[in-house]
Amino acid sequence: MPIATVNPATGETIETFEPLDARQVDKCLARAEAAFRHYRLTSFPQRSAWLKEAADVLAGEARELARTIAVEMGKPVTQAEAEIAKSVRAMRWYADHAPALLADEPADADEVGATVALVRYRPMGPVLAVMPWNFPVWQVVRFAAPALMAGNVGLLKHASNVPRTALYLGELFERAGFPPGCFQTLLVGSGQIEGVLRDPRVAAATLTGSEPAGRSVAAIAGDEVKKTVLELGGSDPYLVLPSADVDRAARVAVTSRTQNTGQSCIAAKRFIVHADVHDAFLERFTAGMRALTVGDPLDEATEVGPLSSERGLTDLAAMVDDAVARGARVECGGRRPDRPGWFYEPTVLTGVTEEMRVFREETFGPVASVFRVADIEEAIGLANATSFGLSSNAWTRDQQEQERLLRDLESGSVFINGMTASHPALPFGGVKRSGYGRELAGHGIREFCNTTTVWIGS
Repeated sequence: MPIATVNPATGETIETFEPLDARQVDKCLARAEAAFRHYRLTSFPQRSAWLKEAADVLAGEARELARTIAVEMGKPVTQAEAEIAKSVRAMRWYADHAPALLADEPADADEVGATVALVRYRPMGPVLAVMPWNFPVWQVVRFAAPALMAGNVGLLKHASNVPRTALYLGELFERAGFPPGCFQTLLVGSGQIEGVLRDPRVAAATLTGSEPAGRSVAAIAGDEVKKTVLELGGSDPYLVLPSADVDRAARVAVTSRTQNTGQSCIAAKRFIVHADVHDAFLERFTAGMRALTVGDPLDEATEVGPLSSERGLTDLAAMVDDAVARGARVECGGRRPDRPGWFYEPTVLTGVTEEMRVFREETFGPVASVFRVADIEEAIGLANATSFGLSSNAWTRDQQEQERLLRDLESGSVFINGMTASHPALPFGGVKRSGYGRELAGHGIREFCNTTTVWIGS
């Protein structure tokens, strides 16, 4: 089945690609295995120089690549440029910091009866990365930069709706000077992932995507006893308590809910607001959502573009319709605009209850649910009333409340008085059905290393 670039702003098929066949995939795996045997022996200064060159190449081609992203998956072009700039910064960060993050860790040799005792981080081999379309450069770079600096080689199975971006990334690192085979794009369908993951030449896998996809990869890798890192869905809470700066919390809430047209795992989706500030927050938040510019992602004035696929639009609209049918109130939006493409208006819902799909499921689009709560106890209980646990946001200037939130919110990150974001210096990942393992920082680069005990006697 061909892999296609379909413009979500128009529904037009721009280009189709034939997926690799079994012989071509085997050739890529052989190339990766051969590359790893030599690449693992390169030095940190060599890897750092190549990665900085890749960052320079990416920065120089950012504007053109941003337009490709906008056409392939609908991200507003200014946001695509920001994503690429963030990716460039992460590449440079890992080029500078990886040697220290992976430095030998001395142990007390006398205590263990050795002359030398330490922990050394060694690369594992070819790592398969199954990556999503919503941040098609950033998600790949935050895997590739640490993996390559650790001495691993990468195999990218990107989402099938961003083939042009996938092919660009598959060539980027070799263009920058990395030895051939160190990073390759496998232009394959999802049905071919199992064969790649079971191949003995593949050492491990990382996946960012849906819960069903994560379960599938985890099951296959478990059967093969291979390491995995999973970053899955999220239904992140956004708590606003009485001492918060309500104006700022409402402004940030709009950005958090609608960045990338709301198609972000770490976007705030459930806004849980104390009764004392609920009405003020709701008024400001709704006004901000209503004022957003929806339009062509290639137009630099656009703040909200189309959803990435017709199925995504259909699913989101069905969730809103289900909520309204069960008694939810639409404060703004709640419908498709009258225009071609897979657009949905920025939407705010109130009166959401447990039997509604929007309460239980991840809303992957510009739809927010606002809840009124009586106190911090109810706020935390509602925040944790989800099977997900990726990140959480809270707004309060009360130090005791901050400590309580840090203790009790069930998520991989807790951001207080600021929007959840990922940064190479901080580990990123979730708990519960949002996945396991960590990306970024030292925790992420070590996920795909052989943590080796070194003991040398006299």
